[in-house]
Amino acid sequence: MSNGESRSAFERDVLAGLSATPKHLSSKYFYDDEGSRLFQEIMALPEYYLTACETEIFTEQSGEIVNRLLAEGNAIDIVELGAGDGVKTALLLKEVLAKDSSAKYTPIDISEVAMTELVENFRLQLPHLAVEPKVGDYFTILDEVRKSSQRRKAVLFLGSNIGNFDAERTALFFSSLRAVMNEGDLLFIGFDLQKDPRVIHRAYDDAGGVTARFNLNLLERINRELGGNFIIDNFLHYANYRPIEGSARSYLISRELQKVEVAGREFTFEPWEPIFTEISQKYTLAMIERYAADAGFRVVNNFFDRRRYYCNSLWQPK
Repeated sequence: MSNGESRSAFERDVLAGLSATPKHLSSKYFYDDEGSRLFQEIMALPEYYLTACETEIFTEQSGEIVNRLLAEGNAIDIVELGAGDGVKTALLLKEVLAKDSSAKYTPIDISEVAMTELVENFRLQLPHLAVEPKVGDYFTILDEVRKSSQRRKAVLFLGSNIGNFDAERTALFFSSLRAVMNEGDLLFIGFDLQKDPRVIHRAYDDAGGVTARFNLNLLERINRELGGNFIIDNFLHYANYRPIEGSARSYLISRELQKVEVAGREFTFEPWEPIFTEISQKYTLAMIERYAADAGFRVVNNFFDRRRYYCNSLWQPK
């Protein structure tokens, strides 16, 4: 996707979201270069247990995970969606390379800056690994990768990024992935499990306010790229957890009556009016099994951290 196309899609989605009732903005637009940098800060927070749990799984169980990945033969390429900095993935890739020196790693991300940093980090950490980064749409690139090589592939989608989708989009995402995967391929997904609601709430409303800055950066991005005139201090970040639905939700709340202009259009915000920005779904094992089956996969194995806060689930097309 060209920058012009990307900008027009951003503008179209923002204008539609701010025109809706209630107002909403898509969380996929959090991750411009500044947003990606702030998310790296979030992953290092003590409250944000997700990264620590997944890192624990990869540190302590990488040998078993890789054995599962290579169970049908010693040749596999790793494709990662939304790769970020790749720190956790490096733990797996070291094990993969030890058992399959021909393995190639294709990270896919929408942030070119994140990709550049990842490639540089991997050049230092894993100098013998063939890295072919791609910037753009997951499914388009996955289809290209599938057509360009007949080698088996393990597709990674880590960090519980899947939690940002509602149920309908989750089902569509998995069925779309199935459509661009071959029968011998594997899918390795990170799921944040349901747990003490207080633990979950703190992960999305940290004491240091980093998550608030991350959310508010979306308004900064609108100002930078769409000629917006949001006054950032006039909005606050608010997050809560709904245990019946099993979802954390994030909002940006207008502190006062105000008018904001974006791309030449004016929007009125009432005092304490919310903009819904993100859902972070939490899962049960029954939900994971159901999503896999409905999309045409079977669950091969589940890997858990010691507290069973988190699950990395390995799927194979049926």
